[in-house]
Amino acid sequence: MKETYLGVDVSPLTYEQIIASLRERMSENEQSTIIAVNPEKVITANKDEQVKQLINSSTFQIADGVGILLASKLQKGRITSRVTGVDMMARLLTFAASEGHPVYFYGAKEEVVTKAIANIKEANPGLVVAGYTNGYEKDEQALVRRIHESGARLLFVALGSPKQELWIQRNMPNVPNVLVFQGVGGSFDVFSGTVKRAPAAFRKAGLEWLYRLGSDPKRIKRQMNLPRFLVRVLLNKGR
Repeated sequence: MKETYLGVDVSPLTYEQIIASLRERMSENEQSTIIAVNPEKVITANKDEQVKQLINSSTFQIADGVGILLASKLQKGRITSRVTGVDMMARLLTFAASEGHPVYFYGAKEEVVTKAIANIKEANPGLVVAGYTNGYEKDEQALVRRIHESGARLLFVALGSPKQELWIQRNMPNVPNVLVFQGVGGSFDVFSGTVKRAPAAFRKAGLEWLYRLGSDPKRIKRQMNLPRFLVRVLLNKGR
């Protein structure tokens, strides 16, 4: 059963539980979508009904931000660990490689997506890459046709949120062969090595936001969404 924070749903599932559910859904030929949820996205969803609908209509809303984990603790929920977008993508790539599901990559700059794929294939030698397209493709119909003809079963879209989720929502019916869709934001930058993740100690402690703030102080305005979110959750507790 999903948890709800300020009207936004979050799946209290682990990586393993999501993979197990996807395996079952894929065997039934059911399409699934994965969207990362963090305090910033919840705040945006409360200002934009379309964003809220995009999140709540997804199959899996993963608890990407530490703020979601803290909110669950405040409400005595069942979310005990984060499920980050980039790590979910990594797990899906391992799953795809082990079970022979072709994948397609869409988004980012040409040099970023090609480097990301090279690194991903090195880490997952059995992975079948059905194809890729950088984020500057102007002909959406041609792109959708290309993805459909590629035979891909998993599709990673890196266009930034909510643009990537809108693209997925718009085109899911046109690529029935694709059964798993994930909007992955800047994950291609991480896999390509263009952007470095926070050290493991920061990630384990749920302090990636602090590391990013230290690396880029201009993020302070965005980071203020974390306390704002938690205060609103507390004020809405029990309602």
